[in-house]
Amino acid sequence: MQFLRPPLVQFHSCSKIRIQGVTLRNSPFWTLHPVYCTDITVSGLTVQNPPDAPNTDGIDIDSCEDVLIENCRVTVGDDGIAVKSGSGEDGIRVGKPCRRITVRGCTVEDGHGGIVIGSETAAGVSDVLTEDCLFRGTDRGIRIKTRRGRGGNIHDLEFRRLTMENNLCPVAINMFYRCGANPTDSFFAQEALPINAATPSIRNVRIFGLRAWGCRASAGFIAGLPESPVENLYIIRCEFSTDEASGHTPDESEMFLGIPQITEKSIRLINVKGTDFNEISVHGPAEAFVYR
Repeated sequence: MQFLRPPLVQFHSCSKIRIQGVTLRNSPFWTLHPVYCTDITVSGLTVQNPPDAPNTDGIDIDSCEDVLIENCRVTVGDDGIAVKSGSGEDGIRVGKPCRRITVRGCTVEDGHGGIVIGSETAAGVSDVLTEDCLFRGTDRGIRIKTRRGRGGNIHDLEFRRLTMENNLCPVAINMFYRCGANPTDSFFAQEALPINAATPSIRNVRIFGLRAWGCRASAGFIAGLPESPVENLYIIRCEFSTDEASGHTPDESEMFLGIPQITEKSIRLINVKGTDFNEISVHGPAEAFVYR
C-alpha cells in the first residue's frame, strides 16, 4: 500500500466506531476506509469527490465485521460503497474476512459502481445485505468483481428493493476483472484451470425487487469461471429497461478480458450454475437472456 495515495479517513483495528452527519470531500484516494475493524455504524455521511477523479471510492469496508451503513449520499469517481477483504497472497495469509454488512437507504451517483464487492476478495466476503438504495448514473449498480489469483469465497449476498437510473449495467458479476492484471496472464483463459487457494468462488446471490431503467450497455452481465461457476443466483420480481439508442455496447457492461463480444443488450450469463429467475421483465433487447 506504500505506493498509493493516502485515504482521507482510515480506521485500523478499531471497534465501536460511530460516524454520523459529516461531509468528506476531495479525497486523494479511498475516502472512508475502516480496515480490520468491528462494530461500525456510518449514518448520514455525505461523500463528494469529482466524478473524474480516479480511485476515489466513497466508503470501503475492508476485512471488517458487523457494519451498518445507512442514509448516506455518495458522489465519487470510482466505486460508491465497496466491501473488500484483502488481495492475493497477502490477503489469503492474513485471512480476515468481511462479513455481516448492512447497507440501506443510501444514494450513490456517478462513479463505477453503487454497491460493490471486491475486487480484493482474498479472505472472503459473506452475509451482505443491501436494501432500499438508489444508484443514479453509476456505471454499474450491483457490482461483484474478482478474478483468478484474487482468491476468496464470496457468498450469501442479498439485494432488496434497489432502484437504478441510467447505469451502464445494473447487475455485473465479473470473475474476469481486468484492472491491474497483465492481459496475457492465464487469469483470462476460457478453459478450466486447476482450483487452488487463489481461485475465487461466488455463490448464493439473491436479488429481489430491483427496478432499473435507462441501462445504456446491457441489462446484466454475469460471468463465472469455467472451474468455479457463479452458483445459486436468484433474480426475483425485477424489471430492466435498456436504452437501445445509447451508443454504448454490451462490452462496456464491465471491465473484463478474455470474453467474446456480443451485440445484444440482454442479461448475459456465462458459467452460471443453479439459477432461479422468476417474474423478470427485460424491455428493449430482442432476447431477455444470452447464454454465451
